[in-house]
Amino acid sequence: MQRKKAAGGAPYMQFDTTVEHDAAPVFAKTGPADGPDEVAAIYRPTAFSAPKRAPVTAIVVTYYTGPVLARTIASLKAQPEITEIIIVDNGNWTDAVVRAAVPDEDGPRVEIVSGHGNVGFSAACNMGAKRAGGDYLLFLNPDAVLPTGGVSQLLADAKDHDHPWMIGAKLVDPDGIEQVGSRRATLTPWRALVETLRLYKLAPRHPYFRRFNMHADPCPGEVVPVPVTSGACFLISADDFSLVGGFDEKYFLHVEDVDFCLRFGQAGGTVYFDPKVQVTHFKGSSRANRIGIEFHKTRGMQHYFRRHFARVYPPLFLPLVSVFLWLRLAVFSASHMTKQALCMVGLRQKRGRAGMERARAFVATRSSRR
Repeated sequence: MQRKKAAGGAPYMQFDTTVEHDAAPVFAKTGPADGPDEVAAIYRPTAFSAPKRAPVTAIVVTYYTGPVLARTIASLKAQPEITEIIIVDNGNWTDAVVRAAVPDEDGPRVEIVSGHGNVGFSAACNMGAKRAGGDYLLFLNPDAVLPTGGVSQLLADAKDHDHPWMIGAKLVDPDGIEQVGSRRATLTPWRALVETLRLYKLAPRHPYFRRFNMHADPCPGEVVPVPVTSGACFLISADDFSLVGGFDEKYFLHVEDVDFCLRFGQAGGTVYFDPKVQVTHFKGSSRANRIGIEFHKTRGMQHYFRRHFARVYPPLFLPLVSVFLWLRLAVFSASHMTKQALCMVGLRQKRGRAGMERARAFVATRSSRR
């Protein structure tokens, strides 16, 4: 065991476990002596094969993600441009992340950062970005799977554009249907009200009732600029990410990507949507409480509106929007708890069987197409 000093003077203990492969796992415990420890499990090549500076660093933030995390990490390892993967563990079952991130002999360096607790998505992303050594940063949700050659395509499609830029992929369900979030308009208090009250159904084509999410619009065939892309999968240079100071850590979960895109555009950057790269996004894999997720989303929207639109809208409009947002959360919470209660007493089993039947029918349809 070796006791050393980390950069910045923080003490850490390093345990080197030697194995008969080109890659040896190194576990390092870092953090201030008088505060919570931060544990980093780092898998990297030994001195016999020193790695070059990573062109792309993948950053994955995980919180009780489940088995799909292993598929996410495997899809990152299959991208030759990625030579560094940083997994920020905001909370998981014991050794779940380590088992999912076992390094390949010739694969990228894998670093697991944990021990800091659930600091939120924004703070965890910034934590990973600070440790990154790559020229480019790829942020990927722990329940998203990249296609083969996905990073190569993103880099190729972005290379002809002037910096600063960020480019997001097309998020799809496992059945290939585009999800909500890949391409979005600028979120304003009025658009939030249109979405919350579903006013877009009154006049779908009227410009005043345009939706925030653009997934229902025809999907372009080429890379196009969009106001907002999803934080579930986007590529950006490390320098461009630093241009706006990273994510705003006042957002705990959700809305941080909307805020980042807006600030990035205000700083002279351009956000692009790449329909050529389809990332399969398995929603709902986390064990996080759904009511808690919606609560953080509502708080995030309030912070976003106060930060960017307090001087734009009439004084009473933002409080009015807040009332509708909290009412929406109350209705969602009541509905969700009612459904949970019915499930507990077995009154919703028929719906579960119907869902299984639909799933079997879908699998049979897909098989017949082959």
